[in-house]
Amino acid sequence: MKLNLKNIKSIKRNSGSKLTRHVCNYIILRWGDYDEKRHIFTDVLDYGCQSGVVGELIYYCDTVRFYKQYKGEIDALLYQTMQDTGLYSPSELFGDKWDKEDPLANYDFNQNLLAWFGFEETLRKIGYNFEALEDYI
Repeated sequence: MKLNLKNIKSIKRNSGSKLTRHVCNYIILRWGDYDEKRHIFTDVLDYGCQSGVVGELIYYCDTVRFYKQYKGEIDALLYQTMQDTGLYSPSELFGDKWDKEDPLANYDFNQNLLAWFGFEETLRKIGYNFEALEDYI
């Protein structure tokens, strides 16, 4: 599929996922900021939300709210990723970034990490639809 605004809007419109629609909104809002549209994806996927590139996911109050809003979908993504990688705990997947004293992500630190994970993985899944991103994600 060609990477254009029409196709992003089509993915958003046809998705049953609130998280996917949210990430599509991010892409749509950033569309005019980039001459090379693939950089909307690669900036996030290369540097991560932790870099601050996704302005709405910088502060704990925002990332925790994002996680709580999309918790079911993020948890499903986490479960699928763990199955796909053969890593069966978040601490195996995230390494020393994961607070092992909070295995159920009841507190801000791990919720922040999961919010970033959910956004980045959803953006990656959207990106898989586009030929222009095949060599970059």
